[in-house]
This record gives sequence, C-alpha cells and structure tokens, in this order.
Amino acid sequence: MSTHTEDTTTGSTVAATASEQYTVPTGDDAFVCEYCGAPFATEEYHSLHLGLQHGASLTDDQRDAFEAAATDEAEELKLFRLKALGLLVLLYFGLLMTYAVVT
Repeated sequence: MSTHTEDTTTGSTVAATASEQYTVPTGDDAFVCEYCGAPFATEEYHSLHLGLQHGASLTDDQRDAFEAAATDEAEELKLFRLKALGLLVLLYFGLLMTYAVVT
C-alpha cells in the first residue's frame, strides 16, 4: 500500500510505501499510474511499472509501451554489464602488471 502527498516546499509528489519513499517532480513532467496513483519521473518508468504491477489490466498500446521499455532496459543493462566486465579486466591486468614490475 502506498500513499502520495504533495510537498509544497519543493513542488514535488512524495510517495511512500512500507519499504521505500521517493520524490517525483510534479507538473507536466510527472507520469501518474491510472491504476494505483503512483507518480513516475519518466514515461519509461511508468510503462515498466504498468507492465510489472498491472499487467493483466493493460491495453494493447500500454503493453506495446511496456515491451519497448523492457527491451530498452535489457539493452542498457547488457551494455552496463559489458562495461563493468571490461573495467574489471582492465583493473585485473593493471594490478597484475604492477605486481610484476614491483616484484
């Protein structure tokens, strides 16, 4: 169960659940879930939320948006993992060469 309150000092929506609290800017830039009222900063987060939390209630357009957002997120994660692996390999061989020079 989540609650949403308006923060008048910052002009943002504060959403609180049992396990987390987050702040999302209000106005034209905020996307609000029509099923539960949760606010999201980006349309991609909104689409992912709809697909993951309200998948049985989605329209065809919402399902297409969810699938596109999920595909984009999977590609971003794959790229992040490749960069992290490259950095670890570089770090490993850098330390190995440093060890070889020092000893």
